[in-house]
Amino acid sequence: MKSSRRLWRWLGLIFVLSFGALGYLGWQIYLSAPPIPKQIVTSEGDVLYTGEQIQLGQQAWLSAGGQQLGTVWGHGAYVAPDWSADWLHREAVALTAIRTDAQRGASNTLSDGDLAAVQTRVRDEMRRNTYDETSGTVKVSKERAQAIREVADHYDGLFGTDPKLAKLRDQYAMTEGALPDAENRKALTAFFFWSAWAATTDRPEEPGLSYTSNWPHEPLVGNTMSTSAAMWSMASIILLLAGIAAMLWLHKGDAHELEAQVPAADPLLGAKATPSMKATRKYFFIVIALMLLQIGMGAITAHYAVEGQAFFGLPLAQILPYTVSRTIHTQIGVFWIATAWLATGLYVAPLLSGKEPKLQKLGVDVLFYALVFVVLGSTVTGWLGTLQHRGVDFSFWIGNQGLEFTSMGRVWQILLFIGLLLWVFLLGRALWPALKKPSETRGLIAMVFLSATCIGGFYATSLTWGQHTHYSMIEYWRWWLVHLWVEGFFEVFATAVVALIFTNLGLVRAASANRAIIAETIVFLFGGILGTLHHLYWTGTPTSVIAVGSVFSALEVVPLTLIGLEALQTYRRAKGVAWLNAYKWVILSFVAVGFWNTVGAGLLGFAINPPASLYYVQGLNMTAAHGHAALFGVYGMLGIGLMLFCLRGLYNRDLHADKYLKPAFWSLNIGLAMMVFLSLLPAGIYQAYESITKGLWYARSPEVIHSKVMETLVWLRVPGDVVFAAGSLFLGIYALYLLRRPSSEKAPIGAIPATAKR
Repeated sequence: MKSSRRLWRWLGLIFVLSFGALGYLGWQIYLSAPPIPKQIVTSEGDVLYTGEQIQLGQQAWLSAGGQQLGTVWGHGAYVAPDWSADWLHREAVALTAIRTDAQRGASNTLSDGDLAAVQTRVRDEMRRNTYDETSGTVKVSKERAQAIREVADHYDGLFGTDPKLAKLRDQYAMTEGALPDAENRKALTAFFFWSAWAATTDRPEEPGLSYTSNWPHEPLVGNTMSTSAAMWSMASIILLLAGIAAMLWLHKGDAHELEAQVPAADPLLGAKATPSMKATRKYFFIVIALMLLQIGMGAITAHYAVEGQAFFGLPLAQILPYTVSRTIHTQIGVFWIATAWLATGLYVAPLLSGKEPKLQKLGVDVLFYALVFVVLGSTVTGWLGTLQHRGVDFSFWIGNQGLEFTSMGRVWQILLFIGLLLWVFLLGRALWPALKKPSETRGLIAMVFLSATCIGGFYATSLTWGQHTHYSMIEYWRWWLVHLWVEGFFEVFATAVVALIFTNLGLVRAASANRAIIAETIVFLFGGILGTLHHLYWTGTPTSVIAVGSVFSALEVVPLTLIGLEALQTYRRAKGVAWLNAYKWVILSFVAVGFWNTVGAGLLGFAINPPASLYYVQGLNMTAAHGHAALFGVYGMLGIGLMLFCLRGLYNRDLHADKYLKPAFWSLNIGLAMMVFLSLLPAGIYQAYESITKGLWYARSPEVIHSKVMETLVWLRVPGDVVFAAGSLFLGIYALYLLRRPSSEKAPIGAIPATAKR
């Protein structure tokens, strides 16, 4: 008990200090973010852009698809360019051509020395910070203004209907007239210019270092990796090795702890599902339906990398453009995984407490239909808003905000926040009897409730940005939601639930699980909270973000090194016990989580997290390889494992068609491995080579994206996609088999103690 209390104190201290540091660095980001000038003016006094146009351009880009249509500062989709890198390269090329023509003069010749001088002048001009804080203006030469106008004309035609750019639009998977309004297109070019200006202009009193720490790599303007990025990358590798060594040392010290004695019979066999527990059935069937929808949208989205406007010749983009299919693919992925976890919480709460609160079933039903309304409503309004070009206000409030993983309109975010608070209330009132009663598992139950409270409360970060919020601050708050909400508190919640499941099945001693979960949460949050910053290296943040983010994101990997080993040990302990065959695929799903945590989140994650690596690969398919392996391999398989456990208790044991679970499990995992290692990872490595040698603009250009190598790698996704889809279909057949049969009628739930005595 004393050991547990000490761990809880450490957890509280680390929680407070880490969030205090994250908040302080957020304030530093706010203070040092690239300024939005009041005006961009020429040396002759002509106004090119205004600050209002830059802000409107940000909204216009987001309403046109935003991070589902290319990227800005590396975050978003990968078929269209990174617009900041693309603008930067085009402007540098245009300005070099203008100055070369002027230098050449009437002789029409230019020596190599003269050309080098022109290139040096262009680099110096584009790096020079001419922002006047007093007047709020940025001044450019008339030659640079001419280059800016030429590049702006290109983007005006690209986002408009210029027939000369039809092929390029197809290569970018863009629809014609992505921004019908001429004013919005003008503003869009202002935003793209500003994002490129911030990426190459030296910070005040920091020569050679742009507002984005010299990202993207662009030799024409002297954008090369900074010294701080290289130094902190080396430090992060050293700390990673030290952290793994320390973790292995501590793990060896606990190796002689007594193992749990597995019961002779299933402790949960006599439990009867309460009305609210039965009401969770529909959640799990919706989970499988959403999973199938996500996979279908993923196949369509991947194919658009080859045929930008069609699906095997069908003009599908007319009704389902790339921006919509990718939005649905990414958003639905979060929805179905979260729904599986939410439903698991509602199922296990009465099971743990042994009591059914009044009107609990009504609350579970209301929450279900509210979630369905939010999912369908946000998907439909986002789709229609994109097709009908409803404008920036509709996109922000009701349609598609254009932000990856957090794309739903603000109204839907508010409704989802209310729904999550209702979930926390329902979960808390069902767990309260177990929280009040002293037991060995009370610490685990408390961890479930506290993490659930954080899940509900921290979704409020989706409401922190507005239409006119600085893009650097949007990214800061967005990653609070994506990293801390999905990868942080949801993972703590799910890990605690899994520990409770194993404890009640007799696979793990309650005291050991209690201490282990608190200790693992301490280690995870110690690296995970400040590790959020590794997403923000190049988003207009100070160099302190690189230092803190690189160190703590390396520490995130440390606990993952043992998860696979622990999962394998649990599986071995379960073998040979006949009654545990009923939970075979539940346990194997958790073993798969351990594998993908080590490979997808750990190995592939650390491959891109150090600044020296991410400098070259941000916005490339290396990130997609990590994202797919971690999102589905870890969180998806965890959701499937939790779902299978709950369904095992909701239907009679003899009604489960386990013969479909074997091909489902292996097809999903093998298909995911094929997808990642045959297609996404090789594509990312190929792009990384081009990014290092020529610059990010080239790695994201049609010359690379639609090269024979890349398109072949896209086609190599098909075998993995087919195997993966087959696994989901087998899972769907398993669920349909249950739907045709009556649910179980078992002994009262009170017959099973809230905490199994070990």
